[in-house]
Amino acid sequence: VVVLVRELYPVAPTLVGALVALLLLGVVPAEQAFAGLSSSATLTVAGLFIVARAVRDHAGLERGVTRLLAGAGSDTSALARLTVPVAAASAVIANTPLVATLAPITRTWAERNGRATSKLLMPLSFAAILGGTVTTIGTSTTLVVSGLVETALGEPFTFLEVTPVGVPVALFGLAALVALGPRLLPDRRGVYAQVATHERDYTFRLEVIPGGPHDGRSIGEAHLRNLENTYLAAVEREDRRLAPVGPDLVLHAGDVLTFVGRVDRVRGLVDGEALAFAEETQADLLHGDQHGLHEVVVGASSVLAGRTLKDTSFRGRYGAAVLAIHRAGARVEGKLGAVPLQAGDALLVLADDSFADRWQGRSDFAVLVPLEDAGERSGRRRGLVLLTVTGMVFAAAFGLTSTLLAVLGAVVVLMATRTLTLSDARGALDLEVLTMIAAAIGLGAAVAASGLAEVLATAIAGAGEAGGPLVAVLAIVVGTILLTEMVTNVAAAALMVPIALDVAGRVDLDPRLLAVAVAVAASSSFLTPIGYQTNTIVYGLGGYRFTDYWRLGLPLTVIVITAITVVTLR
Repeated sequence: VVVLVRELYPVAPTLVGALVALLLLGVVPAEQAFAGLSSSATLTVAGLFIVARAVRDHAGLERGVTRLLAGAGSDTSALARLTVPVAAASAVIANTPLVATLAPITRTWAERNGRATSKLLMPLSFAAILGGTVTTIGTSTTLVVSGLVETALGEPFTFLEVTPVGVPVALFGLAALVALGPRLLPDRRGVYAQVATHERDYTFRLEVIPGGPHDGRSIGEAHLRNLENTYLAAVEREDRRLAPVGPDLVLHAGDVLTFVGRVDRVRGLVDGEALAFAEETQADLLHGDQHGLHEVVVGASSVLAGRTLKDTSFRGRYGAAVLAIHRAGARVEGKLGAVPLQAGDALLVLADDSFADRWQGRSDFAVLVPLEDAGERSGRRRGLVLLTVTGMVFAAAFGLTSTLLAVLGAVVVLMATRTLTLSDARGALDLEVLTMIAAAIGLGAAVAASGLAEVLATAIAGAGEAGGPLVAVLAIVVGTILLTEMVTNVAAAALMVPIALDVAGRVDLDPRLLAVAVAVAASSSFLTPIGYQTNTIVYGLGGYRFTDYWRLGLPLTVIVITAITVVTLR
């Protein structure tokens, strides 16, 4: 928990390391420690990632979002039209890939219609989280809890077992999003809106090439004044910064010129003979027509978080050059290669045309958006995909088969009909999330086997005996939510489910219902951009600051705690 809270190491290896340590110390036997690898929860999440990939590629989401939002006269109207369908979709589609797909589409609509993306993207994430609490397959967290319950009580959750708690939480939460979102969220534009509409929102450092046409010429002679949509802000020479820059200033080899302006205009200044990008990893990437602009957001568990572009050998690793960095809605100044990256940073990169296909869906980037029109995949299989997803939901909801078999059946149909290739399916799997789930189930077993669950449950039950079941349920729910914000939703669920099951027996509550309360509470992360993956995805795209999440997240959290508690004690 200390390592996770202090962000000393990524989540997945931390959980695995803790599990291996407990195994070596004899706290938990190997068959329990690694039960998560064959758990129905882990396999179901893997299948849902593949189904979500098919929906993303073939369901025509961009066209659907545009139609939904067409004619929305206000932010309140836009939120009402957006959040309800998103919540409904999130009940049956894994919410992380859903938000990763819808966030850039929503942002594009907002920019084209003069709306602030910050008014829409956070509610989009929160709506997906709320919708995910309605069914067992809505979130990986619920499936983790289902796996823990299966280990402890012998039966996993049914498809609709979480619905009695999840529906009230989702309904009240969505009402709060629509009513409070436009009033509480800041009017702030995302990174692409800034570069498209404000010439000063991106900075580029170009270096004078020794012996080149500009070496020894003045600014005026080099025609670097009065540029369209771009201006020369400063010249760095050795240890001096010269600003403002006059037309008579003579340029020397090695001078670093700081330009501010539109991407396309600055791109035209780099010809390989007079000026080149100052960052050593970006010297030649702007030549030729086979490169395009992309925007990527650094994920909380990315290998980039906490490291500089130089440390990670960004160009060699990704075949791309970082042109600019945005953090919390503001451009990052200085030498880009020396800037430690943070989760939620939005990077504007120049890369070849296959960059998106290579890195889309990987844990390195929470979201990857090509900024130059690539067109949407053909929708000829849209009907098949929608029919397959409907069949999956119908079979699981009405008990025709188990949730796992319904999901795997959908995967088989999509693969057999060649709607998805083997490469598509493999690329859709988020191995980091799957590792986290498997390790979390093992840790949950260790919490129970070690006696820790019993000790903590005794303390909570003691409070419950003094103040009644209400106090016990509140302690479980609030504790789960706080842990979620500190150590991620999966780890919080793994720690709290064994405790909740023990408490249930002590205060005469249904153990499965209290486990459902933990599942919904662990999924309800609204207070920080790092507590849940979807929050991290919209952090950089919406130009949010860390504290923005409290504006809307705090009242939403109070509503969720109240709804869970009332339904659990009904």
